[in-house]
Amino acid sequence: MKVLLAENAGFCFGVKRAVDEAIKTQKQFNKKIYTLGPLIHNGDVVKYLEENSIYAIDINDIDTLTKGDVILIRSHGVSKKIFDDLNEKGLIVINATCPFVTNIQQKVNKFSNEGYKIVILGDEKHPEVVGINGWCNNDAIITNDGSFKENLPNKVCVVSQTTEKEENWNKTITNLSNESIKELKSFNTICAATEERQKSVYDLSKNVDLMIVIGGKHSSNTTKLYQIAKSNCDNTIHIENASELPENLLENKNIKSIGITAGASTPDWIIKEVVKIMEGL
Repeated sequence: MKVLLAENAGFCFGVKRAVDEAIKTQKQFNKKIYTLGPLIHNGDVVKYLEENSIYAIDINDIDTLTKGDVILIRSHGVSKKIFDDLNEKGLIVINATCPFVTNIQQKVNKFSNEGYKIVILGDEKHPEVVGINGWCNNDAIITNDGSFKENLPNKVCVVSQTTEKEENWNKTITNLSNESIKELKSFNTICAATEERQKSVYDLSKNVDLMIVIGGKHSSNTTKLYQIAKSNCDNTIHIENASELPENLLENKNIKSIGITAGASTPDWIIKEVVKIMEGL
């Protein structure tokens, strides 16, 4: 049996940067610090952070913090208003927003101020999209599949959630091009790591009998990896860690090759554990 790991799998630059920043900040201040929401969508990493005195706090519980407390903005980013509110409370704010997300925030802020209607391709409830919308007065049109029901104005600027699928972006651009828009500014802000990860799983899943996708169940990018793998390999499973591997995984004698990939919030130690178990079998 062959066990093959996707060429691009696991922590992306932005997530690794946020985790490293959290650990460094805790050591710097040598006290309990907070992240605005779970730092990343991975229960094992959240538990690891708590063991290092780094705790997630909900935006609705900010009033429990006092002046001088340290709060870290996760890689998804937040709205301008939340930044301002945190600073007004006298909190020490550490900004670990992924630079690729910051780039999107700056673009929507600039073009919104120039009179463009902002269109965001992505999940309207995802924290990254919520944050981006907060840089254009929460006035963006948000589409999760590139389709539009509302009438669009003459000036439109369109961006994408960093973890979107390329096919959804192409559909968005096609549909916008068919509208009577006089000025269209389009920025494909799907990050390179997402594109590489999706291409890797697409290629791998066409050539194996079983695909294992590792990552948080609430992780947007991991869910998309699962969808892509499933489109090529019916025998695809999504797990958060090795403990979720089905006991009867290899009862099918036709399984001769196994592909493994992981979302951007999955640390190396979880990937290595799954690979080791599958190689042992």
